[in-house]
Amino acid sequence: MKDEIAPAEIESNIPLGILISTDKNMYELTNAAIHRAKQISMTGSEALEEAGGKIVSLAIREIVTGEVQYSIKKG
Repeated sequence: MKDEIAPAEIESNIPLGILISTDKNMYELTNAAIHRAKQISMTGSEALEEAGGKIVSLAIREIVTGEVQYSIKKG
């Protein structure tokens, strides 16, 4: 499920309103963003230019808004 991003948040690349109001586990979000940033740095992304080349900001945005799904392996 994608959340709407306010225009001011698009400029900063990180949807702070969504990030602050989420009820998801911050450790899991951080871990997912780290792994996504590694993926982007290795494979690239069409959205990277739009994000001003900021890999970590793009990874956080994709995870928090639900553009990229993640799952946590147990065990």
